[in-house]
Amino acid sequence: MLDTLTAGLATGAWSIGGFIVTIGVLVAFHEFGHYWVARRCGVKVLRFSIGFGRPIWTHRAKDGVEWVISAVPLGGYVKMLDEREGIVAPAERHLAFTQAPVFKRMAIVAAGPLFNFALAIALYWCVFVIGVQGLKPIIAQPPEGSVAAQAHLAAGEQITMVGDEPIPTWNELRTEIIERTLDRGELPLTVKSSGGGLRSVVLPLSGVRVDPEFLFDDLGLVPFQPKLPARLDGVQPGGAAEAAGFRPGDELLSFDGTNIDSWQQWASWVRAHPGEVTKVRVRRNGEELAFTVILGRVEEDGKTIGRFGASVANPGDLWQDLRAVSQSGPLEAIPRAASETWRMSALSLRMLWRMVTGEVSVKNVSGPIQIAQVAGYSAQVGWIPFLSFMAVVSVSLGVLNLLPVPVLDGGHLLYYGVEALKGSPLSERAQEAGQRIGLTLLALLMGLAFYNDIVRLLN
Repeated sequence: MLDTLTAGLATGAWSIGGFIVTIGVLVAFHEFGHYWVARRCGVKVLRFSIGFGRPIWTHRAKDGVEWVISAVPLGGYVKMLDEREGIVAPAERHLAFTQAPVFKRMAIVAAGPLFNFALAIALYWCVFVIGVQGLKPIIAQPPEGSVAAQAHLAAGEQITMVGDEPIPTWNELRTEIIERTLDRGELPLTVKSSGGGLRSVVLPLSGVRVDPEFLFDDLGLVPFQPKLPARLDGVQPGGAAEAAGFRPGDELLSFDGTNIDSWQQWASWVRAHPGEVTKVRVRRNGEELAFTVILGRVEEDGKTIGRFGASVANPGDLWQDLRAVSQSGPLEAIPRAASETWRMSALSLRMLWRMVTGEVSVKNVSGPIQIAQVAGYSAQVGWIPFLSFMAVVSVSLGVLNLLPVPVLDGGHLLYYGVEALKGSPLSERAQEAGQRIGLTLLALLMGLAFYNDIVRLLN
């Protein structure tokens, strides 16, 4: 119990720390974009704040700018001299944001998201230069009836190309498949057999679901896993295995007369049979024993699955031949990082539109709790996963802020675009109505994100 509590506290600490670093860096870059361009455009900046609410640290620089860290780390802002927010002295009127030409105001507003894209490029550059480790896109046996099975793909084959794009790891394969599926065309693959021969395969995408939650199940493309020996390494306190009498070191031999040839085979069967009673034969210290176990049951993503309550060791040497590294030189990584940032931006917009049309579930919307969990997990795994995670979130922040929704940067750009076309600002009444609509949409989005986070947490 103490070990479980300690592990939970450690995970929570990683999540909180990862979240603070991620949001702090991304918000600082976003707001610095507004600040830097505002100063270059001759607009006076009064305050630069990371976070909202009560200030917990304040420093006033010689140029009069107040640098602040506030209590609620869910954003930030740059406060500029603005006639809409108070009386501006005549001597400083030319320094007010509202007095700047419309194209300067547009540049100031657009700078925040653009700095997020620039940060993403820098992060991706670091990732590509250091090298991205992943698994080779070698597939397991496709489930019967799946698109891959109908195309006669088999376990142990490696997908080397999608169209003309080389595919070094599963990460690249997943992204490429999602993009191709959004186009609703075909998926042309180059496949290498275990013997080294190459062949071309075309997977039709017309019948598969776009939602990433179901896409790969429909296609039947699952990463190959080397068989893990079904020898227990740990038994979960209070779990089904402990209740039935299993101990670490037990070697699982069979269940209900079916031989167990790998841990994956047993785990897959357990997941599909929640609450079932089964007889398992094991070898313990050279002696064969039989135990009757009542499998546990838990809810996961709206489904009831079985739980055994034990784990096995994962020998790293079994995975050695499956590992791959995707790495670029410093110069080569620059266009690659820019291309990846553009690619992820376009993919984010397309996925967002599919949510609007109902083809992708809104369950994919994540809030601060999920971001904190993923930040903590990626930080524990290593620097490269953490930097990659930060790059993805930075792209998402840039894309979100450019949406033409009032109260977001994109909404202000829309206002200023209309002003540039008609030669005068929108009426205050129209702007206030837009602000109310924008705040409502933003509140609904935040509510959905928190709801999804809480549901994931409870599950």
